[in-house]
Amino acid sequence: MDMPEDDIRYMAQAIRLARRGLNTTSPNPRVGCVIVSNGVVVAEAWHGRAGQPHAEALALAEAGESAKGATAYVTLEPCSHHGRTPPCAAALVSAGVTRVVAATEDPNPLVSGRGFALLREAGIEVRSGVLAAEATALNAGFFSRMQRGRPRVICKLAMSLDGRTAMASGDSKWITAEAAREDVQRLRAQSCAIISGIGTVLADDPRLDVRAFGAEARQPLRVIVDSTLRTPPDARLLAPPGKALLVYAQCDSLAAEKLAASDAELLRLPDGQGRVALPALLEALAERGCNEVLLEAGAALSGAFAQAALIDEYRIYMAPVLLGSSARPLLELPFERMSERLQLHITAIDAVGEDWRISAVPPV
Repeated sequence: MDMPEDDIRYMAQAIRLARRGLNTTSPNPRVGCVIVSNGVVVAEAWHGRAGQPHAEALALAEAGESAKGATAYVTLEPCSHHGRTPPCAAALVSAGVTRVVAATEDPNPLVSGRGFALLREAGIEVRSGVLAAEATALNAGFFSRMQRGRPRVICKLAMSLDGRTAMASGDSKWITAEAAREDVQRLRAQSCAIISGIGTVLADDPRLDVRAFGAEARQPLRVIVDSTLRTPPDARLLAPPGKALLVYAQCDSLAAEKLAASDAELLRLPDGQGRVALPALLEALAERGCNEVLLEAGAALSGAFAQAALIDEYRIYMAPVLLGSSARPLLELPFERMSERLQLHITAIDAVGEDWRISAVPPV
């Protein structure tokens, strides 16, 4: 079906508005809305934070009487249920909008299709599927949580030209230059949680926080996979800002008491073999409303996620340096045959300062 040029143009505008909530809307999706009357934009808005008015409500308030007989362009199906805010589909009906153009149906079972049905029952013309791929990509984590019951996982890795991540001693500061590290800050800011492992904690004592974007930056939940609870109580990631979740399989009761006293949250998820059950961890994060998760870990934990097919995208920063054959590998993947290789599809290669950023995904 051909799409009118105006529908594409105004939906693109709504998607640009939705991107303004890139770092702030979780667990809600990023949504933008544009209201057009007689070929003129009379209002535009985007959803900022969970609990605050949705994009449609903000745009309708701005449009006022101009909403009557207008077309509303929304990047996601308007909600039809009472949550923290009233249903947007009902608000569109009350405002007198006569046409609604949406990019995608809402994957949330509480909404999916019901918002469109409410609009149609009120006599409003509904069109869906305009720039659907672009709108879905903007909310890939939300779609993943709703459809698969787990967040979308991006594995961030930094390596040399010869595929090494650290010297044999563990020294890894810094492989990449400042521009790449700033790019990782943006990636962290867009994430609901950051997962790392006990090896990284003991070797680097990282903070795993967002240090860019000012004091208003949302701090992701810091998650440490620590099978036997070896995290030191004075580890930097246990200090504010933000919260830390230590996920373990078995532990000494004294160690658990000391860590609990440091305000860390403890979660036991054993896999039956003395390790943390990684699929169960992602399910637990989904239950907490996490849409996007950033995996920033060493070769062992990153390799375990890869072998379990739990990584949705690899974001690899490659520096123009050589670390040598004794340095540590990118991932621990004990493959012996070519048939075991992990095939990836490269979606983008971009220069980031002195380094290169490679984005790759497993085949669908």
